[in-house]
Amino acid sequence: MGYMGYKTLCFGLFLILFAYYSYIPMPENIEERWKIQFLDAGMKMLSFMAKMFENLGLIKYEDVLSIFMRVLLTKPVSDENITVIDTDFSDIPVRLYLPKWKSERQRPAVIYIHGGAFTLGSCKIRSYDYLNRWTANKLDAVVVGLDYRLAPQYPFPTAFEDCVLVIKFFLQDTILEKYGVDPTRICISGDSSGGSLATAATQLLQNNPEYKDKIKAQALIYPALQFIDTLMPSHREYEHGPFLSREIGIKLAHLYVTEDIALHQAMQRNEHMPQGSRHLFKFVNWSDFLPEKYKKNHVYNEPTLGKLNVFYPALMDSRLSPLLASDSQLQSLPLTYILTCEHDVLRDEGLIYITRLRNVGVQVAHDHIEEGIHGVMSLIAMPYNLQLGLKVGEKYISWLEKNL
Repeated sequence: MGYMGYKTLCFGLFLILFAYYSYIPMPENIEERWKIQFLDAGMKMLSFMAKMFENLGLIKYEDVLSIFMRVLLTKPVSDENITVIDTDFSDIPVRLYLPKWKSERQRPAVIYIHGGAFTLGSCKIRSYDYLNRWTANKLDAVVVGLDYRLAPQYPFPTAFEDCVLVIKFFLQDTILEKYGVDPTRICISGDSSGGSLATAATQLLQNNPEYKDKIKAQALIYPALQFIDTLMPSHREYEHGPFLSREIGIKLAHLYVTEDIALHQAMQRNEHMPQGSRHLFKFVNWSDFLPEKYKKNHVYNEPTLGKLNVFYPALMDSRLSPLLASDSQLQSLPLTYILTCEHDVLRDEGLIYITRLRNVGVQVAHDHIEEGIHGVMSLIAMPYNLQLGLKVGEKYISWLEKNL
């Protein structure tokens, strides 16, 4: 077969795959269905090709996705309202958004931690740059986009430690004064795995007398909050997405703990937790914490213990799974905003956290997007102009505007 023949064959296979993934059923109430269907098919095709290249020994799965992500990176471009600067805090890269106009009072600040399953992404990607610029403009706020180091090159707890270092650096009185920030009006925000890092960092710092009075709020967008149970109702109902499937989520997220494929396979079966960890299940037992409407006919089964030959202490660490924090640790948390999406494999993790926080008296505001999908925040400001992403962004920024 000649070169043209191979090109024709590859193109034909591409069309067949795209047609196959395009006809996977979508939930009825999703807006802009054709756009979501197109994005979902694209994500599944990219994942398929990444797995194929990895199986052929050409390139790692996550590296294929990273190449695609790099195309979406932006330069620090200032505009008439906002000065945008790339710098570093404690040797961790950050992107600052600083309002240009003079303010008679100190400004609020938002530290935003991007998602990407701990392995992908950057605060410099077009969608996050758009969101953080939007936030700075709307709130007249200083915004810090944080580029923590990524797995698998930098495994747990590197991303968490990077986030804590940046937050601590920013919360210094001299730094807050330098940027004209009100030390009583600071929010830690994040989406997906960034929501996990924001949650864990807030839990740590809110119990530290040096920092607790400087964090007014945390804002979490469809956060990933636990590695304990991979078969919650939303994990089953949205196993195939849209956009983020259970398989892709586990394949990427397990790399934050280890590159050992045995953990990935055990997590798929919900058989990854070590002996001696059963006492932790009470913190994530969805049958105790989920509202009745989300339980449906699902039956709770504990994760199976002791199937892995290797012990990974990270699986029992609240810095990886913030839902493992005890009630006494949660009591001191600040004002909290959580946004969940109905058609999201991670939906139940956010819902459980809402219940647990409210049970101990933390003030929680909750927006649930019935037509929402996971990852929609990372799809704003793209060429296809997804209105659902703008809707989620407006909910988040509106809450910040009222509460910071």
